Amino acid sequence: MTKGNTTSANTGNINAEDRERASKFLLWLGIISMIMIFAALTSAIIVRKSDSNWYTFEIPVEFTISTLVLLVSSISMILAVFFTRKSQKGAATLFLFITLALGSSFAWLQFEGWKQLVKNNIYFVDNLTGNISGSFFYVITALHLLHLFGGLLAVFVTTLRSAAGKYSPSNYLGLKLCAIFWHFLDGLWLYLFLFLQFSDQII
Repeated sequence: MTKGNTTSANTGNINAEDRERASKFLLWLGIISMIMIFAALTSAIIVRKSDSNWYTFEIPVEFTISTLVLLVSSISMILAVFFTRKSQKGAATLFLFITLALGSSFAWLQFEGWKQLVKNNIYFVDNLTGNISGSFFYVITALHLLHLFGGLLAVFVTTLRSAAGKYSPSNYLGLKLCAIFWHFLDGLWLYLFLFLQFSDQII
């Protein structure tokens, strides 16, 4: 009886490890695909900067604020994982909710930044001057925001599962995958923001 229980437990551990390995593989496969997309876009900016219809413009402060907000959200996500591993479900759920709120604030600030761009006569399609730099800026920020909406959905579901007590120190794969993706989105935006902000000085 003991031998059978031991074998069953070992099989369960192997299956859990295989499931985690497969889930992480699929997640990283998606992340690599996203990296390739944004690498292509930033490379296109480098190539197109030499065109005569490329104009520089000041990036609204809302995008700087949103960057800081997103970085803080990574800290709250780290704390959510930390408290889950410590079996403090209430604190973990609270920090997941904070992450969700900060991520939503980031999205709102992005929209506010776009509104400010329009006020500054920077449009997605500028028929008057033919400025293509604005088009690239809108495409890159919108594409990142689209992926961030997917991250927000994942954080929302993870928050609900945490509140329902679905995670424990030995079983929090969903939270772990969500955290990896969220940190990636944060790091990706930091790279994009710095590139868009300082590319004129380095290219």
